[in-house]
Amino acid sequence: MNIVIRTDASIHIGSGHVMRCLGLAKALRHNGHNVSFASRRQQGDFVDFVRSEGFKVYELITPPEWRTPRNSADYEAWLQVTWKEDAESLIQAVDSIDLLIVDHYSLAFDWEVCVKERLQCKVFAIDDLVRKHHADLILDQTFLRDAEEYRTLNPTTIILAGSHFALLKNNFITFRKKALNIEKPGVKTRVFLSMGGFDVPNATLQILQVLSKISGKKPLVTVLLSAKAPNYQSVKAFSQKHLSWVTHIDFTDNMAEVMSFHHVAIGAPGGTAWERACLGIPSVIITLADNQKTISANLVKVGAAIDVDVANIESDFLPAYQAIIKKWSMMRAKNLSVCDGLGLLRIIQSINSLWTNQPNRITLRPANNSDVRPVFDWQELPETRKYALNPEIPEWKSHEKWMCSKLQSTYDYFYIIESLLSNERVGALRLDLQADSTYVISIFIDPKNFGQGFAKDALAYVDIMHPNATIVANVLETNIASQRLFTAANYQRLKTDKFIRSPIYRENHETVYNHQQ
Repeated sequence: MNIVIRTDASIHIGSGHVMRCLGLAKALRHNGHNVSFASRRQQGDFVDFVRSEGFKVYELITPPEWRTPRNSADYEAWLQVTWKEDAESLIQAVDSIDLLIVDHYSLAFDWEVCVKERLQCKVFAIDDLVRKHHADLILDQTFLRDAEEYRTLNPTTIILAGSHFALLKNNFITFRKKALNIEKPGVKTRVFLSMGGFDVPNATLQILQVLSKISGKKPLVTVLLSAKAPNYQSVKAFSQKHLSWVTHIDFTDNMAEVMSFHHVAIGAPGGTAWERACLGIPSVIITLADNQKTISANLVKVGAAIDVDVANIESDFLPAYQAIIKKWSMMRAKNLSVCDGLGLLRIIQSINSLWTNQPNRITLRPANNSDVRPVFDWQELPETRKYALNPEIPEWKSHEKWMCSKLQSTYDYFYIIESLLSNERVGALRLDLQADSTYVISIFIDPKNFGQGFAKDALAYVDIMHPNATIVANVLETNIASQRLFTAANYQRLKTDKFIRSPIYRENHETVYNHQQ
């Protein structure tokens, strides 16, 4: 496919939209797609950086006068031109394309209608604001976002909602596994401080100044701040003055590796919130823009982070930091449950399915506490128990205790099979770790959805998300339907009641295995 990504970076917008699209672009390119960007030159843009990553960038029309947004929610001013001027500039600039990906708070329904009609392409909208779109696919990676929030405004669109669709580079999967073995914070507590690409209010320096007042052993702090930031020199000077405990870096192309060695993170609740969560790093979050408030509130709500107002850093930051140290283990577990790092694989599969004769109908999302009762209700049904390895109907209390324990596991995977068309649960799938990279699979479908191919789709999805694992299935000989299911899914029969799927060897995790080809 020929794909164009419409997004911008600036001192007003920040760098997060471009950076998350860049990770998506690399994965799409690795899957054989031709990907380019369309952006506007302005103060703080990332046009040259995107080109340095090997992508073509169409430069769009610049305004006769530059606008300064009235506040952090003045998204219209972010665009610097009217949406019609932006659309026309894009249409004139690009060649024939198959898919237009738009990640911009200034652009929505009217703009999408215009470009979709003129360019005769499909549209994939990346959003965080719950707006009406004219798109074939919508992504909102906000933690606790419910697809139904978009459904009223976009009744026929496939909606990918929640942090299990977070746009993280796939190396986060590797470093997540390594981060599971990190020791608790102690004498050498390591802190990762990154307030985004620009940090206009200079929260970075304020935090460093507070940390400098800690008596005795100070934490080892890694500061990430770009040379594009307006307060770069003041942060750099402070870091050089305190080299015994502060390390300053301008840029990293491997955020996962840099972050994975740290116990605590300090940052804004933007895209890096999902990166921190994936690695299990509790955070002090400081909201710098209105569009970050929902993310902040949701992370605080589940105990994954503590928030501090940017105006109260001097008085409130240190107590928040000390509280995280005390509750570190609990908050770490909460973060690991927020994001599993597999979102990019889910998204690529949904994009690829836009062009297949068998569109992707399901996703595998991590189970959560709201699924405990529905799974129990399924487990009680005679159709479920008929071929279960343990035919006894579980009691509610024992089921609740067992499933809550499973949800806390950092080594096993418990998925809900969810329809992308209705966003309803249709079944459940577990991968229980038995040995290094060997899992036992369990799968069942809600009986009302029998015969619709959801189990087949789910096994294909497992191949996408866990290609390097060895997966074992124990199936009763009398369960003819499941025996056929695993045979059709290319599992090898070891015994009459045992099947195995060996690892699917691929160059790296960014290549998506498509069962529909």
